[in-house]
Amino acid sequence: MSTSPKSRREFLVGSATGLSATWIAAHYTKILAAGAHAQEAATSPASSDAGSPFAFFTRAQAADVEAMASQIIPTDDTPGAREARVVYFIDRALVTFFKDKQDDYKRGLETLTAEARKVVPGAAGFAALRSPQQIQVLTAIEKTLFFNLVRTHTITGFFAHPIHGGNHDKIGWKLVEYNDSLSHTPPFGYYDALPQFRG
Repeated sequence: MSTSPKSRREFLVGSATGLSATWIAAHYTKILAAGAHAQEAATSPASSDAGSPFAFFTRAQAADVEAMASQIIPTDDTPGAREARVVYFIDRALVTFFKDKQDDYKRGLETLTAEARKVVPGAAGFAALRSPQQIQVLTAIEKTLFFNLVRTHTITGFFAHPIHGGNHDKIGWKLVEYNDSLSHTPPFGYYDALPQFRG
């Protein structure tokens, strides 16, 4: 079912607010490095079938993570995580500021495949499932560390500055109506509009 632009914005704002500002500040330089790699990888000729653009994931793993991200921020009447290319951001995160989480991802992806095969025996992987089946699998693992790592990376990549990776074509910013032009006009806040604060 499609969500309205308003409900999508509310979900995304709430999700972004849930991320730790302290954590983002502590890892800001590495996030920028991860984003820069993501931008390069996403536009590199190596992204063709002839080569792999991923530093950590296999193609199959990347497909599963992208499918997860696409359920966390789905594509409906507005673009989602797939269009924002967050999988490249996540891949780079695992060889930079979240390098210590590589084993969590490896184990998590193994569990994801096992859960997918409970739903569809013999399935190649999570990405091969239909959307309702993917939701069923994610519901089964939504309380795990792995799911929450993917969620955090998905949201971070979705709102990253486009020049650093993720948020392709400013998709995330557009959905939350963020104005990055810096061409703001007064009043800038509710207090600026109050008579006692006017010059």
